[in-house]
Amino acid sequence: MLLGCFGEGNVADTAMSGAGSTGGDDPLQRAIWRLRSRGCWTDAAALLTPHAHNAGAAVQRTALLVERCLFTGQGWAEAEDALRVAEAVARDDDERGAAACERGQLAYAATVLGVRDRADEARSALGRSAALLSPGSRTRPLLDFRRGLVAEHLSESPQAALPAYRRAHAGAVTHGDTLLLSFTWRHLAALALRDGEVAEARKGFTESLRIREELGFLVGTAPALAALAEAEPEPEAARLRAEARRLFHLLGGIPTWLADQLHPSPA
Repeated sequence: MLLGCFGEGNVADTAMSGAGSTGGDDPLQRAIWRLRSRGCWTDAAALLTPHAHNAGAAVQRTALLVERCLFTGQGWAEAEDALRVAEAVARDDDERGAAACERGQLAYAATVLGVRDRADEARSALGRSAALLSPGSRTRPLLDFRRGLVAEHLSESPQAALPAYRRAHAGAVTHGDTLLLSFTWRHLAALALRDGEVAEARKGFTESLRIREELGFLVGTAPALAALAEAEPEPEAARLRAEARRLFHLLGGIPTWLADQLHPSPA
């Protein structure tokens, strides 16, 4: 049973990787998605270990392990090791740019979770990624999204984050990256809520939740429920938080940072 492996508004949920879709017709990618969507990142990454000499597989493996760091606050050394492999096997600019994007993500994660201040490294790596990636690269929307995260949460400049999120949103539509859309909807909605545009925020949070439920992205559904609750009146907000709390406990307290937001009762 996949849930047995447990033994994505918070800023930690903002940093999800777009790597690893639902898999389509590829049996390996479908297996990775089933594990990833339930928070079994180590098992999902293990499926890619035999293919780590391939740059695409190495970057995807890194992305899975970085996502584990974000959701659990653990596994930093494994993610760093995977990243070094991805950087070593990259052969062209797009591959190097994708690896640099993951380095920026890992540095962002360490900073935003308070592990170590690597904000300068995050900015530098994402800037290097932008210089390397071709304009039409499938990685560019994810890069735009992550640059928005750094602007909003490390530089505290939501006005700079907004255009980056919008570019990421448009790119996700163009490339059919539905999972990334769930994140761009969410963060555009959060900025709208910050500006008092409650109806616009509710629309974005609702779309984010709908996508995650349709994809079966179970580990990202509780954060989406909690985010939507911020834009809904009572008693709907309480119902959404209760459902988020139920999923949070079902998944063994993952993502760990959601505990403070949900304020679970002693019962």
